[in-house]
Formats: sequence, structure tokens, C-alpha cells
Amino acid sequence: MNMRHLRVSVLALILLFLTGNIFAKDPNDKTNMKKQALLIIDVQQDYFKGGKMELSGPDAAAANISQILKKCRQEGIPVIYIKHQADAGFLVTHTPGAEIHSSVQPVANEKIITKHYPNSFRETELLKYLQQIGTTDLIITGMMTHACVDATTRAAKDFGFHCTVVADACATRDLKVNQQTVPAAEVQRSLMAALAFFYADIINTQQYLQ
Repeated sequence: MNMRHLRVSVLALILLFLTGNIFAKDPNDKTNMKKQALLIIDVQQDYFKGGKMELSGPDAAAANISQILKKCRQEGIPVIYIKHQADAGFLVTHTPGAEIHSSVQPVANEKIITKHYPNSFRETELLKYLQQIGTTDLIITGMMTHACVDATTRAAKDFGFHCTVVADACATRDLKVNQQTVPAAEVQRSLMAALAFFYADIINTQQYLQ
């Protein structure tokens, strides 16, 4: 290689280095970072002992949600409560059963969004609010796994959010189909497997806390 070619090669390498640094993302630039938000879906009194739609293991799920909630508050991650209101059956508007459970009570400035369908985005301000605060990633917890958690997660993925469902921070119940009872544990396992196929990362509480 003659000197002329050497100089050209060196200049090309310098140019490549400089442009690479110009266009590289600054790791300290917060605009390049994911922004999480925690969804706590329908953790309401009717799903607990004595309620009109008692679930399997709601207290254990709520205890895990409480730990996740504490971590999110410490880290400044926005918390959004979803509160279902119905006209009949359970979670009926203005009844004690529709109130948020004491284990995960909201504090000042935490968002509460009321819904009337399993999908928390349907006819609510949830999507607009998440976009407003710049959310890219959702940590999803709550009740019931087979209804509102499932419907909300699928909708969130379709809206472009990266979803992480904390499996043991969700609760479901025995279901019946074709005169057969499907135990809650099987319902939970099957739904988490289905969501893991495309819609969400599935983790447990300890994995999230670590």
C-alpha cells in the first residue's frame, strides 16, 4: 500500500469513527430509555373473602402487588389503578365490593381510571394517558387473569406497548366449560402460557424485585 492509499484509509477510518460517535445514542439521554408504568387492574373488594366474586388466592396476589407497588414508588415509576364499575352482579358502582382493596390503596397523584369492560383501554382515557406520560413498557398486575388482565394485555400489545405480566401478582378462579370444572391453577397456567407466546414477558414477583 503506497502512502497516498494509506492516508485515504486513515482518513476514512477517522471519518467513520467520528460519524459513528455523532449518530450513536447517548446512554445518558433519557429520550432513548424505556419508560415503564405499573398497571394495577381491578384489585377490588369483591374478589376477596366475603366478596361477590371471590377468587383463588387473591390475598397472595395482592401481597405481591403491594411489593411491586412499593418498588415502583421508590423508583418513581408511574402507577395507574384500573377500577371496574358495573351495574349489576359484582363490582357494582357505589357498593363496598367495588372499592380498591386496602392492600394496594392509591396515594396522592396516582392515576385511577374507571372502566366498564374487561379491556381497560375500551372507552377509557388509558391510552391517551399512557401516551401523555411517554410510556413504552407496562408492568401488568391484577384481577381477574382470565378476563381483564388478559384482555388488557392483548390490547396493550396491539397498541405497541411492551408488556410484562407478573404472574403471581394476578389471580383467577375455577371456571366451567362443557360441564367440566377447570381449576384456577390450570386456568392461570394456560393463560400465562398463551400470553407468553406473543403478547407479554411472563415473570414472577421475585424476578421483578431483583
